[in-house]
Amino acid sequence: MTHPFLFFQWLVEKLKFGYTSEQLADFGYFNHVTYAWATMAILILAGFLASRRLQKDPKGFQNFMEVVLEQIERLIGETMGSEGRAFFPVVATLALFILVSNLIALIPGFMPPTANPNTNLALALVVFLLTHAIGFKKHGLSYIKHFTGPIWWLIPLMLPIEIIGHLARPVSLTLRLFGNMYGHEVVLMVFLSLAPAIVPIPMMLMGILVAFIQAFVFTLLSMIYFAGALEEAH
Repeated sequence: MTHPFLFFQWLVEKLKFGYTSEQLADFGYFNHVTYAWATMAILILAGFLASRRLQKDPKGFQNFMEVVLEQIERLIGETMGSEGRAFFPVVATLALFILVSNLIALIPGFMPPTANPNTNLALALVVFLLTHAIGFKKHGLSYIKHFTGPIWWLIPLMLPIEIIGHLARPVSLTLRLFGNMYGHEVVLMVFLSLAPAIVPIPMMLMGILVAFIQAFVFTLLSMIYFAGALEEAH
């Protein structure tokens, strides 16, 4: 899908920055990387604005960010229990990055980096690797029992099933987020081309809903995988 106008691509083409015409033509292949960095810049700026004048009685943006982070912390507690508090930084980072990545699609000239499978695969691989790192740190080599089933003679059957199931997790996380965000982008482009004066408001409201749901689903599944790695094998 080609966006009719992308701000950063237009900016590079105007200013050139010493790039050749061939290099400028290739710039469009990496728009998802550009907008992923834009998302990180937004989050860093939000953190700076919320923490530059900390008050015991929070007001304004500090109050807003504290409410957001408290809700994420509460969700971690309900999903992972007391052990989940140690994973608050990574879970909160995932949730906020995906949410802001999804929401910037509502800004004219911006595209969601999560509408590209490469961005989502990178996030999913972080979850996949961290899940098993948590498992081995918590249980040592006994973590292998998570893959062998409850009875020893079921190992030949359970081991390949469990391995395939775990390998399918990053694929599932990647495709679910990509499919929903890419699909929303396509539908938005089609409707905007048909009725540009009527469609934007309802489509933007739907876009906000999709952005929150997809960020929630990815974060919730990640927490479930982490919690599963912390549990004892049965």
